[in-house]
Amino acid sequence: MYDVAGNDPDGRLVDRSGMSPRDLAEIGALMAALGALREAEDRLSEASLKYMELGRTDMRALHFLIVTENQGGIATPGSIAAHLGITTPSTTKLLDRLERGGHISRSIHPKDRRAFAIAITPETREAAFRTVGAQQAKRFNAAARLTSTERAAVTRFLTDMTREIDVTGLDWAGGDPAAAS
Repeated sequence: MYDVAGNDPDGRLVDRSGMSPRDLAEIGALMAALGALREAEDRLSEASLKYMELGRTDMRALHFLIVTENQGGIATPGSIAAHLGITTPSTTKLLDRLERGGHISRSIHPKDRRAFAIAITPETREAAFRTVGAQQAKRFNAAARLTSTERAAVTRFLTDMTREIDVTGLDWAGGDPAAAS
């Protein structure tokens, strides 16, 4: 599925000149491993959404709340909206839904009486910790098994690949050309 010749038999997309069959096979294996990782992440995401009975944006909001609290911060509707890239009305609907579901609480911000402080409930925090959090934390084990040099190579590769496939500024992808400059 990830073999370059199978995806680009005429070499219109990928210049393979000067590459050995071994190089091409190794790159194909690497792309297959990335595909398997994406599929495992998708299965984990779907399982966590089903278990928590929430949508993707809901889960991203809860994750933001957990990290914000872990770092000693106080989440506000504005910080949640900025993190998720959603509008104020969408944030209000999101928070209403999460509060109705018993996942968050709202209180007056301790330093700004005009703002709300949003916190994840202890029950939801614990459920997320025991399930998706515990599974996601296993990524650390895979990284810890690498040597420092291997981690640097993987980090460089993933950062480079992210830059290569970023759609920012691409008209066909709805990217913002101003952001690309």
